[in-house]
Amino acid sequence: MQFTLNPDGSLKPDGQSKGAGHASAPGAGQGGARPAAGAGPGAGGRAAPKDVIKESNTANFMADVIETSMQTPVIVDFWAPWCGPCKQLGPVLEKLVREAAGMVRLVKINVDENQELAAQMRIQSIPAVYAFKHGQPVDGFMGALPETQLKSFIQRLTGGAKTPVEVALAEAKAALDAGDVTTAQAIYSKVQTRDPTNGEAIAGLIRSALAVGDPRRAREIVAALPADVLQKAEVAAAVSAVELAEAGQSTGDTDALKAKLEANADDHQARFDLAMAEYGRGHSEAAIDELLELFRRKRAWNDEAARKQLVKIFEALGPAHPSTVSGRRRLSSLLFS
Repeated sequence: MQFTLNPDGSLKPDGQSKGAGHASAPGAGQGGARPAAGAGPGAGGRAAPKDVIKESNTANFMADVIETSMQTPVIVDFWAPWCGPCKQLGPVLEKLVREAAGMVRLVKINVDENQELAAQMRIQSIPAVYAFKHGQPVDGFMGALPETQLKSFIQRLTGGAKTPVEVALAEAKAALDAGDVTTAQAIYSKVQTRDPTNGEAIAGLIRSALAVGDPRRAREIVAALPADVLQKAEVAAAVSAVELAEAGQSTGDTDALKAKLEANADDHQARFDLAMAEYGRGHSEAAIDELLELFRRKRAWNDEAARKQLVKIFEALGPAHPSTVSGRRRLSSLLFS
């Protein structure tokens, strides 16, 4: 059987979409067989649930991919044990397919052990990933894409339907926003147990600890996180919230700080402390107002502490928060005035 990936529905991969990294596939498109470089469960090295992730080969490609895709979208990952980018892509792709909980399936093809199929599909570099629906190819890419792009790839296959994990995280956020911290923590914990590096779940646990007035617990969660998880946007924003909460605890009484400012409007430390105290009390808009006023009066004070703290508040609140949108606009006006 011969495959192409042309717009007319034939199965010939066009090879035009390339990712961040890929490796040439030795023997691809050649008649000679290359000894397998170590069979295994895939680039991730982990056994996958047979119902959503499986190894396949040339003989079973029609049944595992073409026929299965008539009912459920199938992602085909062409990989090899010696391929570095495959080892980056495989575990993330497998994790996302598991999270989809049956909405999509993943078939992994070792090109070393299936050179005839690799030749028929004209696989010249790996990882090469193709998606099939209703027996035909509908999407694909080459190289190791980041997780955000892989999520978008899967969402296109499922028509934008949310995975069970995404639904659970949305429910947790709604509970936290409504003040039901117990429910939020339970859901976040369940997701984080299944996926220890899920940034949204970890950030939710941190914010839940802050919501019940336990910054120490929040700091303990942060301290236990590896560097790569701390760099995730959701986690970094939650860490900023922890730092702001800690700063707010040590600034003193707001009435006393306001009295200092009434006596001396240029007491910059008092204004900075008042901003932190207001934020610690949950008054983010008041905190932003004081920091903007401090920046207007003396932007260079304490190595631009007002601007830096504003950025941290914006990060903690999130880019879509009304206070962030308004505060950034006002800060930009001051910066360019």
